[in-house]
Amino acid sequence: MTVVKSTLPDDARRVTGQALQETLVDLLGLSLVAKQAHWNVVGPRFRSIHLQLDEVVEAARGFADTVAERAAALGVTPDGRPETVAAAYGLPGAKDGRLRDTEVVGLMVQSLEEAVTRLRDRIEVTDKPDPVTQDLLIGITAELEKQRWMFEAENFPQD
Repeated sequence: MTVVKSTLPDDARRVTGQALQETLVDLLGLSLVAKQAHWNVVGPRFRSIHLQLDEVVEAARGFADTVAERAAALGVTPDGRPETVAAAYGLPGAKDGRLRDTEVVGLMVQSLEEAVTRLRDRIEVTDKPDPVTQDLLIGITAELEKQRWMFEAENFPQD
């Protein structure tokens, strides 16, 4: 078996690998939560929220692939198995059954906010060990913040 040798020193690879693995779990879980909400959202804003949820799913899945490939390139084995994601996922999740559009908006604001908070911590810890991974995490954070803002704007009170 050929093993990919990391270009990073061992300590830097360990820190970076952990940040990437945690991010992978968050992104895969977030995509599942958004898809669950997508299938079960009901209410007057069904269509717009239904479509917006697909944007989150697409972004999260795409970023998950990029994060996993970054880990692999550094000699870290990414783990996106369902049991790994289920055991390690720590963001808010959707409840069972139909979800009112207002519930979905609240869920997505909360989930995306927590994901961004966790990403910001990982941005900080990857600053010295691997600025390339840090840059990747910064880009993901920017997109998730944009998605969070778009959902939060759905809750803006009418005058």
